[in-house]
Amino acid sequence: MSEPEALTRDTIFAHELRGFGPVGVLAILVILVAGLLGGWAGAAVILLWAYRSGTPWRELGLARPKSWTWTVIPGILLGAALKLLNKSVLLPLFGASPTNQAYHFLVGNPAAVAQLVPYILVSAAVGEEILYRGYPFERLGKLLGGGASAKIVAIVVTAVLFGLAHLSGQGRDGAIQGAIVGVLFGAAYAASGNLWLLMFTHASFDLTAVAIIYFDVETRVAHLFFH
Repeated sequence: MSEPEALTRDTIFAHELRGFGPVGVLAILVILVAGLLGGWAGAAVILLWAYRSGTPWRELGLARPKSWTWTVIPGILLGAALKLLNKSVLLPLFGASPTNQAYHFLVGNPAAVAQLVPYILVSAAVGEEILYRGYPFERLGKLLGGGASAKIVAIVVTAVLFGLAHLSGQGRDGAIQGAIVGVLFGAAYAASGNLWLLMFTHASFDLTAVAIIYFDVETRVAHLFFH
């Protein structure tokens, strides 16, 4: 096979990966299956898809920020604030339990926390943001366009998927929290297009949740406004 022929075949395959024909749909299904293994696996396959399809990382929200300072610090502050808002106001409105039983083993357990933190930073904060925000927003944007209605659809779809992803491990309350976070994070991403900001927000959100559980103040935080 000559070099021009190989380039032509590669170009055609890349175009098919970016499209919504059989190859493009198969790629979506492979990514969804990989995502079942964890955010890290889904994100790895997505980045491979981006490389092979010629999709720039900026279309996944991974363009270099204009300022890392104004990405990292607001992300950390926003994540902690959203967790406290979620725990003390939003979840009680849905009748959620004041304690997260799925992670109650973290109370006063530094060894378990040390094991969980790397997962939060890699698979949750980085992997899940690529899997549940960057990639689906890119795909839905290509399919539906970049208008306001398309972004609303993307926010709703990704929030539902994010909620369902937390159902098996954390039950109804985890699914509700996942859906709420999915709406908030999705709206932030639709407005900013900056996935790095969401990664730091996600990490801070989860680490704040771990701290609340570790220091055994979940009930106190959950009852700040509702008793």
